[in-house]
Amino acid sequence: MTLARVLVIAVAAVTTAGAVLADLVVPELAAQHAFNPRWPPHAKFHDAQYMVMTVLLGLFGLVLALRREPGGRDRLLGAAAVLAVPWAAMLAAPLFPGTATYDPEFADRTVFVLGLHGQIFLALVLLTALLAAVALALGALPCHRGRSAPDLRAR
Repeated sequence: MTLARVLVIAVAAVTTAGAVLADLVVPELAAQHAFNPRWPPHAKFHDAQYMVMTVLLGLFGLVLALRREPGGRDRLLGAAAVLAVPWAAMLAAPLFPGTATYDPEFADRTVFVLGLHGQIFLALVLLTALLAAVALALGALPCHRGRSAPDLRAR
């Protein structure tokens, strides 16, 4: 399995499970999202919509990345594009008026990494992994496997 494929599969796994874990399953995080009593029903509706969307996009990206048929590179590039959607959207969300990466009552429990909200940092890491996978798949980055392959070109 190529490094590009491994990177895309890893991002697909995080995309598939991440929002459901953070917004619904992990109690400390779910209290800020699906189980936040201060959120009105319409906000919870959009959170549920986001969770379902990321599961579907993650699974679709995973299926594309795992299929091993002719045209695999194109499917891998398609998987990277599909998987980039929710993470790119996360980076764009704070640009809208009245939005915030966390609610004020959770300021003391919000994780920041290198000065960035944890979710924004994660989005940047995953988008960087997808960009690296695309560059590897297109041959723009070298991928060394520890030893040189024999040169099979005709001389």
